Amino acid sequence: MTPETEQRIAANLARIMALLCLRNTQLEALHAGLTPATRTGDYSDVFVIDAKGRRIPWADVSRIDDAEMRALMQEVVNRIYTFHLCADDPKLQATIERWQGAALQWDAPEIDAKMINRDRD
Repeated sequence: MTPETEQRIAANLARIMALLCLRNTQLEALHAGLTPATRTGDYSDVFVIDAKGRRIPWADVSRIDDAEMRALMQEVVNRIYTFHLCADDPKLQATIERWQGAALQWDAPEIDAKMINRDRD
């Protein structure tokens, strides 16, 4: 297999896994809701007033609590596990085929040098 073919397959696999294993999860509920308006474009003019009366800059607000993060990560791990173990299952194959067109519209992935602790190739 050529390096180009290997990269194309890995890129397609990464996008479909991201869509099936992360996109359509509890993350959608966390993403739902009102997005605050900003005049500056960088949200430096947006603040949250909490129940204690603290005025918290938007950039400093945690938008997900520990329980939500734990539940999200467990769901993602379960989906990745299922994806790997059931890759040959006809129902999963049908789901992959159904969503692959949408996933291929996403930007091409790149090597994350921080993940492997080295400079980008």
